[in-house]
Amino acid sequence: MIEALRRRFLMIAMLSLTGTLCVIGASINLGNLYRITRLADTAIELLYQNDGTFPLSDGERPDVAGGFQITEETPFETRYCIVHLTKKREVREVEMEHIAALDREKVVDLVSEIIRDGKKSGFNGYYRYQVYEKGEESTIVVLNCFLQLQSVYNVLQVTLLVIVCCVTLVFFLLLLLSGRVIRPFAENIERQKRFLTDVSHELKTPLGIISANTGVLELTKGKDEWTESIRNQVKRLDSLIKDLIELSKSEEYVKESEFTEFSVSQIAEANADSFRTLAQMQGKQLNAEIEPGVCMRGQEDSIIRLMTILLDNGVKYCDPSGTVALRLRQKGRQVVLQVANPCRDMDMAQVPHLFDRFYRADSSRSRQSGGYGIGLSIARAVTEGHKGRIGAAYEAGNLVFTVVLPGIAGKNIQL
Repeated sequence: MIEALRRRFLMIAMLSLTGTLCVIGASINLGNLYRITRLADTAIELLYQNDGTFPLSDGERPDVAGGFQITEETPFETRYCIVHLTKKREVREVEMEHIAALDREKVVDLVSEIIRDGKKSGFNGYYRYQVYEKGEESTIVVLNCFLQLQSVYNVLQVTLLVIVCCVTLVFFLLLLLSGRVIRPFAENIERQKRFLTDVSHELKTPLGIISANTGVLELTKGKDEWTESIRNQVKRLDSLIKDLIELSKSEEYVKESEFTEFSVSQIAEANADSFRTLAQMQGKQLNAEIEPGVCMRGQEDSIIRLMTILLDNGVKYCDPSGTVALRLRQKGRQVVLQVANPCRDMDMAQVPHLFDRFYRADSSRSRQSGGYGIGLSIARAVTEGHKGRIGAAYEAGNLVFTVVLPGIAGKNIQL
C-alpha cells in the first residue's frame, strides 16, 4: 500500500503540474497569436483606408493605430499586395510594388484560393488577408506575416521546451522526496496495523479465560441458555479477532514471490459447489456461468479467499428465495469475476462505502449473519495486491461485485 500511495502521489502531483503548465503555455501562445493577428488586421485596415500606403506623421512621433506603430521604416518593412476584383470576381488590377516573394501568377493563384474558401479574412499559409467589398467590386489586401508567425512558432518551441524541462526536473525531485512526503501517512498506516494486531492478540487471553470459566460452569452446574450464549459470543469475538489479524496483514498477504500459474475456472467451480449447498440450506439458489480454461498468475490461496468472501457475502445478503449469480470469463488478458445477488433493501448511497473497514450496510442483518464489515476490505486488499480492481454496483435490484484481474491469454491449465 505504501508504494501504491507513493505512486498515486507522484501521478496526481505530475498531472496537476503538467496540466497547470499546459494551461499557462497555451494561454501565452494563444495570446501571442491573437496579438499578431490583431496587429496584422490593423495594418491591413490602414492600407485599405489609405489606398495602399501607410499614413506617416508630420512630426517625429510615430502614429499609433490599434496597437500598430507606424514609423518611417514601416512602409519598407511591411510586405503586402493589393488585388482589385471585378463584379465577376476576376482580377482587374494587382498592386505588387511592396512584395517580392510573389509574382502575378502566384498572386492570382492565392486570390483564387481565397475566393474559393469564401471567408472575409483569415490566413493562407503565412499570408494574412482581408476581403473588402465596395459596390459590385472587391478588394483583397494580402499581408506577408512570415516573420511574425515565425516568432509565434519560436515562442511555442521555447514554451514546450520549458514545460518538458520543468516536468522532468520536478518529476525527479518528487521521486527523491516523495518518500519523505508520504512518510507521515505511512507511519500512521503502520500504527493502525500494529494497533489492530496488538488488540487482537491482547483479546485472545481474556477470551480464553472466559471460555475456560464457561467450561467449568458447565461441568459444575450443567449447560443452560446463559452458558450457551456466552460460548456463542466468544465464538463471534474469536472470529472477529481472526478477521482483524487477517485485515492487519492483508497488505502483506499477497506476495509476488509466491505467485504461480493456476486455473481460476477450477477454483470457481469448487467454490460454486461448496456454496451451492449452503445456499440451498437457506432456501436460496446459486447459478454459476464459468468459462473453462480461465487462468492467471498470482497467489492461489488469496484468490480462493477472495472468491470465498464474495460468494459468502452474496449468499448471506441475498433476499429470501433469491438466486446468487457467479460469472467468470476471460476478456483479452483480463480475468473478469462477477458475483450478483438480489438485495431489495440496498440504498444506492451505501454502495461506495461497502469496501470501507467495519462498514455494514444493514447492521441488524449483519449481526444476524455474523458479519463485521471486514471481508470486503480484505477482498479489496487481495485484488489490489494482484494489481487488479474491484467495484460494486446496484443494478435493477441486484448488488453486483465485479473483480478484474490480470490473466494469461491463451492458456488452459489443468491442475
